[in-house]
Amino acid sequence: MTPAANEPVALVLGAGGARGLAQIGVIEVLEQRGFRIAAVAGSSIGALIGGLYAAGKLADYRDWLTPLERSDILRLLDPAFSAPALFRGQRILDEMRRIAGSPRIEDLPVPLTVVAVDLMRQREVWLREGDLWDAVRGSMAIPGVFTPHVVRGRELVDGGILAPLPITATRLSGAHRLVAVDMHSWPAHPPGALAQPAPSEIAGEMPSLFGRWLRRFGDRVDGADARAMGFTELMARSLDTMQAQIARVQMALDPPEIVIRIPRDACQFYEFWRARELVELGRRCASQTLDAAGY
Repeated sequence: MTPAANEPVALVLGAGGARGLAQIGVIEVLEQRGFRIAAVAGSSIGALIGGLYAAGKLADYRDWLTPLERSDILRLLDPAFSAPALFRGQRILDEMRRIAGSPRIEDLPVPLTVVAVDLMRQREVWLREGDLWDAVRGSMAIPGVFTPHVVRGRELVDGGILAPLPITATRLSGAHRLVAVDMHSWPAHPPGALAQPAPSEIAGEMPSLFGRWLRRFGDRVDGADARAMGFTELMARSLDTMQAQIARVQMALDPPEIVIRIPRDACQFYEFWRARELVELGRRCASQTLDAAGY
């Protein structure tokens, strides 16, 4: 089965931290197979990838990101010592503006919906106009990791809290088919099979004061066995568990025509230095799904 040459599809990009980089590979395969992406909606990392795609800068971002090593990624983090979160996120925002400029959402060649959450009003916010990177920064404001971001007077946090897979926002595009990238699929490896850097190892590459803070909260609880979770892993798994359940409910209520699934154990949420292998993972998952569906 081949998509009709002029048949538009809408793309839903999900939340999932660093493993969301697999969505770059998914988009590459969709385009290679002849799909015409007519609209995009994304939450959190999905908003970042979707924004770069809609701006025509996804390949530039991929080429910039894939050579980076762990120390390069850590230098992009700006500690927020006096704020209710680990990082301010301004350095990341500045880098995105350098790569893709500062377009407005309503001027992008591909219609984009950035989904964030207004925590005070406890509801989703769909951003379809205004500065692209202000909207994306709000959508990526993982509570406790990045400080909330004020957009048009509203203090916004991560869109994945209420809409880890923003299907409803994408349905309004009027596209004939919906392609969703689920970032919470079944694990590809047995529990504990993936070697991950210890929080203390990561902290060693941070500025000394912040590194000591991260070691304190990242180390395992005294007296716990080797399988015990540190602070960062506990927070990440808790958020992942919530998002996975919400995404399952969203897909059950409004099933997308095509679902490309990324294993939830592909990496830790902060391992952006594994971009090259994550992009390749997205290519493999997309190819397998589309092959099985006859596209």
